[in-house]
Amino acid sequence: MLTVTQKIKTGYKQTELGVIPEDWDVITYGKAFDFLRTAQYSREQLSDNGKTSYVHYGDIHTKWNYFLDLKNDLPKIKENQIKDYDLIKDGDLIMADASEDYEGICKSVEVKNTKEKKVISGLHTFLLRDKDNNFVDGFRGYIHTNKLVKSSMDRYATGLKVYGVSKTNLKLIQIPKPPKPEQTAIATVLSDADALIKKLEELIEKKKNIKQGTMQELLTGKKRLPGFSGKWEVKKLSDICGKITTGRLNANAMVDGGEYRFYTCAKDYYQIDRYAFNAEALLVSGNGANVGYIHYYKGKFNAYQRTYVLSDFSADIQYIKLFMDRNLQERIRVEVNAGNTPYITMGTLTEMQIMIPPTKDEQVAIANVLSEMDAEIEKLESQLVKYQNIKQGMMQQLLTGKIRIYGNK
Repeated sequence: MLTVTQKIKTGYKQTELGVIPEDWDVITYGKAFDFLRTAQYSREQLSDNGKTSYVHYGDIHTKWNYFLDLKNDLPKIKENQIKDYDLIKDGDLIMADASEDYEGICKSVEVKNTKEKKVISGLHTFLLRDKDNNFVDGFRGYIHTNKLVKSSMDRYATGLKVYGVSKTNLKLIQIPKPPKPEQTAIATVLSDADALIKKLEELIEKKKNIKQGTMQELLTGKKRLPGFSGKWEVKKLSDICGKITTGRLNANAMVDGGEYRFYTCAKDYYQIDRYAFNAEALLVSGNGANVGYIHYYKGKFNAYQRTYVLSDFSADIQYIKLFMDRNLQERIRVEVNAGNTPYITMGTLTEMQIMIPPTKDEQVAIANVLSEMDAEIEKLESQLVKYQNIKQGMMQQLLTGKIRIYGNK
């Protein structure tokens, strides 16, 4: 809320929800939407067969953002399970009413392209249908992301390990409602941004697939780079790595602002004020969620007691890293018994079979090709993050009315 000393910008007004443009209205979920009947089937009850498709709340959290395009296939419900549930229509909003984190509370998707399909909404969802066309098609999918709306959802959320908002409380949550022409303009801008992001995501996925195929060919000798010949060898890692050891420190040995890098079993490195190694090395996470993750570093550093430090290679270290990146996880998986927590033993590394080109020049050439592909992918991923951040900022400015793209005075 505003304090006495704060002033409302010309063209804006104070509401219970916050400051919004004067020509915007405020409406609650209860007044804007009818709450329709949903099913209660679990994932185990779903099938690939049947004429009626089923929207599971878990897929809202993991597969879709803003919109559910029914051109895509969904799991089915067998006909003998079907009861008198409301069928989903274009423009309906499907909201997940359960989430394991606050970010996913009331996450929603707007439905499009139902055509003649029979689709029902399932367990832990609200199926919302616009009562009086309060919102234009293409705008509803963004409503829950409006920070004015989302903050209300978070306040109403209850639960310990799983959070949710009750239907009673959801009906009370207020929504800023721009004039319809402005809704259309906002939806168009955000949809265009989403399309650009999706196109970039698809390009990144394509580049990653190409890289995987190239790795398969180059790291096995199925394809040779021009100018190279000769028979490849298979050697144990211990035969080409002169020193394999571990760090000696506990994870809590890190020191903020320390001069040297401190490698634990995390993907990020930390700092420490003393070093135990001064080498060009590969550092392999020995356990935990990132078991098998490999860092490369050259210089002075220290390491956690379950982090393996590999140095003094007779082969090209970058080639070995690439080979291990591709093959170590499978070796770990094979060695782990069902139900056990995955971890690396010294033998996991020392006995690992490495396929090696006959000359260091070929090893370096292969590493350079794959590193260039990695650099291209990393550049695209950085661009993607930039676009996503720009879109998020723009979305909040548009959905709260701080920036107007229709009806400016």
